[in-house]
Amino acid sequence: MPLTRILIAALTTIVAVPAHSAAQKTTQFPTNDATIQRLWRLGMDSSHTEQLAQALFDSIGPRLTGSPSLTSAGDWVIKMYKSWGIDARREQYGTWRGWRRGASHIDLVGPRTRSLEGTMLAWSPGTKGTPVTAEAIVLPKFKDSTEFVKWLPQARGKIVMLSPAWPTCRPSEDWYRWSTPASMAHMDSLIAEMQRDWSVMTNESGRPDSTKLYRGTGYSLALGTGTLGMRLEKAGVVGTISSRPKFSGFPNPFNGQGGGGRAGGGGRGGRGGAGGPASARGGGGIGSTITSGNPEGTPGGAGGRGFGGGANGTQGTGGWGVIEVFETYNTKAPAVTLTCEDYGLVFRLAENKQHPRVRLDLDARLLGEVPAFNTIGVIKGTEKPDEYVMLSAHFDSWDGSSGATDNGTGTLMAMEAMRILKLAYPNPKRTIMVGHWASEEQGLNGSTAFTEDHPEVLKGLQALFNQDNGTGRVQSVSASGLSDIGGHLKSWYEKLPAFYTDSMSPNVVSWSFNDVPTGNPGGTDGAVFACHATPSFGLGAVSWNYSTYTWHTNRDTYDKVVFDDLKHNATLAAMLAYLASEDPTFIKRDRSPGEWPANWPANCGKAPRKTRPRL
Repeated sequence: MPLTRILIAALTTIVAVPAHSAAQKTTQFPTNDATIQRLWRLGMDSSHTEQLAQALFDSIGPRLTGSPSLTSAGDWVIKMYKSWGIDARREQYGTWRGWRRGASHIDLVGPRTRSLEGTMLAWSPGTKGTPVTAEAIVLPKFKDSTEFVKWLPQARGKIVMLSPAWPTCRPSEDWYRWSTPASMAHMDSLIAEMQRDWSVMTNESGRPDSTKLYRGTGYSLALGTGTLGMRLEKAGVVGTISSRPKFSGFPNPFNGQGGGGRAGGGGRGGRGGAGGPASARGGGGIGSTITSGNPEGTPGGAGGRGFGGGANGTQGTGGWGVIEVFETYNTKAPAVTLTCEDYGLVFRLAENKQHPRVRLDLDARLLGEVPAFNTIGVIKGTEKPDEYVMLSAHFDSWDGSSGATDNGTGTLMAMEAMRILKLAYPNPKRTIMVGHWASEEQGLNGSTAFTEDHPEVLKGLQALFNQDNGTGRVQSVSASGLSDIGGHLKSWYEKLPAFYTDSMSPNVVSWSFNDVPTGNPGGTDGAVFACHATPSFGLGAVSWNYSTYTWHTNRDTYDKVVFDDLKHNATLAAMLAYLASEDPTFIKRDRSPGEWPANWPANCGKAPRKTRPRL
């Protein structure tokens, strides 16, 4: 046998027995609890996560709030729960704007021909069966909104480009690895200049000037096209094109203080709370997150070099071919987004007066207000049915791709945990529920509505476990606010198998408790329940480049799921739910000492019961 074939055979033999599987077989249990051991075997040795993921991500796909796909996904979840003997239902709490996405074809037809990589923004109007072709022009920079209004007639019949073109679409990692100091400095200056040119315009106090805002127009982009898109639509433009490459590049692997994206990330664009990527809080990409007073800082923050990285992270683009895909409020003029490379192509043609012509052939339908609903699963408690343990994950997604890691993996963690709980613990002491929340991406709306509609669950809530930061294995369980939480969490932790508690294990999970909550609810659905001073536990996971590649992007697909980590999470969640259900005492509501945020919990906010624009 040739040497190469020997090496391949040896490698195949090694891979056939992964370390993860060995750890599963040799793990030790600190107690003789038969239910814990059965949950372990069911979760690790006969997981259904791969089959569930393939059906949800490949066959059903993304789950945009108000879309037929979200309804189909809810029907599928209910069907699966019922097949496992678990009661499940849909709970409507209001309405949201409906939209059906169809196929999109975006083509450069002059001065040369090329099919462009991109898609419609969510809720974009289509072209009604007839492709439209028009010249693409770049939005100029204006002195103020008066000058912008005078320019508008020139945009009529055109496709307006709303974003800057990055001078490089290589990820930051490439620049760290291969550039010379001189070329890095040059790229720094190019990006800083771009940021200054496309920043939100400010007044003398450094605050955004409402008469100027984005490029002097007096309008904003929000999370896509915002009020600017609506104004351009009114002026008769044929469409708009934008591009939102990932801001957070890779951390510098060659020094000890590299920046990069957040490791775990909790935020998903809630109601102004802390804890999310800057684009979720500031909106609008480069124009809305960078002010002219901070052209070289990180999005929404201060300090740091424009590109080369500082304490706050890099400013280069993220992974290859990755763009964020958000929304538009246009109802007539279609709004599309392109990848960094193809956007740059059309932008340069326009800037060099080569008159690029773009054809849009877009199938989409605006459906008006449609029902908005959460999907709930229940295993009824036998001894204390009016006390509750909840698994929590948002069900909706953006629809630039499949919504696999945001938050399909959280959804599947909860589903799989419920499946194995029903098999190993069919008659729980307390009622075990799962909440698959809708419209999280529009401001934590589904979970907030649930807390308003179910005060009895808040009153009887023993514990809620929420996961919403990607496919990575859970590394931490944390909570805050109630003095009694820490002792309960410690007692549950001590009963977990060594797989999760051995400090030498790569799967070790830490636990922590903080006295005082960190602020208004923002990042994710668990914060909604914590806001109401109930025991809400966050399950924090390893990154797997979540912020760089999959968070709200066109690359969040089935193949990004790490199934060993997903099995780890589902089994852990099931065990924690079981332990919380069996806990002999109820977690008291005494607040921890310390200076709590003002007006707590009145600052939790109210859920919108119909579409509330975020402009």
